[in-house]
Amino acid sequence: MLEKNKVEILLIEDNANDAEMTLRALRKNNLANNVVWLKDGEAAMEYLFGNGAEPGGPPNCAPKLVLLDLKLPKVDGLEILRRLKGDENARVIPVVVLTSSCEGRDIAESYRLGVNSYIVKPVNFEKFTEAVRQLGMYWLLLNQLPETSGAKTNSEDRE
Repeated sequence: MLEKNKVEILLIEDNANDAEMTLRALRKNNLANNVVWLKDGEAAMEYLFGNGAEPGGPPNCAPKLVLLDLKLPKVDGLEILRRLKGDENARVIPVVVLTSSCEGRDIAESYRLGVNSYIVKPVNFEKFTEAVRQLGMYWLLLNQLPETSGAKTNSEDRE
């Protein structure tokens, strides 16, 4: 079962350059206080559902937002999405696919599995930074999640 903790964003990205650009964009917009970066799908599955601890936090945590690349080593992003949206406790966690894949089958399958948003990574750094800023502002500050197992909503966190 997922529990509320201090992780706001779980970034699942194997490309170090893309991860650094994402983290830099989040920091620039003061949205990177509690980010955990995982570099492969197996580590993400263990972090979300496993028994072992990952650096940055305990397993079975409930981030406020998952930024998910699709093309990951060990376990691909679609399998992570399938597991998250198939789990009764985890399905309310917003998942945004942030990937370089603009293949129609990846987009269709992501939405079929329940992704909240699908964004193709812009190549230009300024456009990428703006896309990440908008993601963070919407999903962390504006979006309201349902209360689950005693966890506070985003508006209660701000009070």
